[in-house]
Amino acid sequence: MDVPIYHNPACGTSRNPLALIRHAGIEPTVIDYVKAPPTRDQLVKMIGDAGLTVRQAIREKGTPYAELGLDDPNRSDDELVDAMLTHPILINRPFVITPMGTRLARPSERVLDILPAIHKGAFAKEDGEEVDPGDIRLFFAAYRKPIEIQGTKMISSRAQKRARRWGQTLPMTSSGETRPMAQAR
Repeated sequence: MDVPIYHNPACGTSRNPLALIRHAGIEPTVIDYVKAPPTRDQLVKMIGDAGLTVRQAIREKGTPYAELGLDDPNRSDDELVDAMLTHPILINRPFVITPMGTRLARPSERVLDILPAIHKGAFAKEDGEEVDPGDIRLFFAAYRKPIEIQGTKMISSRAQKRARRWGQTLPMTSSGETRPMAQAR
């Protein structure tokens, strides 16, 4: 499985999702986007697939953002994309692409939305904060909360479809009982 991550090795917020992906047992394709920026089409597609506007995908801190006058609200998306391609440090990071979707992994845990369910125990980020990728509350953050039917918490059908795609088994009840996806219907 090819999982590209547009990464800046000098950035802790970029290193943490990279470590989470590896913790999930996936070796991603690491692209140092400052040295090898995406093409215009790739960048526009990533931004759109992540559900962001161009302004949401541009990095201000530690970049020539203000010097280039990119804070002017009259700047068009095309002008902003041109600046991002000319000065790749303006591209916010990291963008991660998996078969489950594309995310700008800020905060780092957003990458869990597009990774298969993993139960390898807690993971410590560089700042010492612990993340448990196997915690159903984090894995299903994109779905807000399990559906409750007659006192039993069930995982949403959207989450079940994504899990089936990855061949995973999900906790199906609030008691922690697990059932293979084929038995969940």
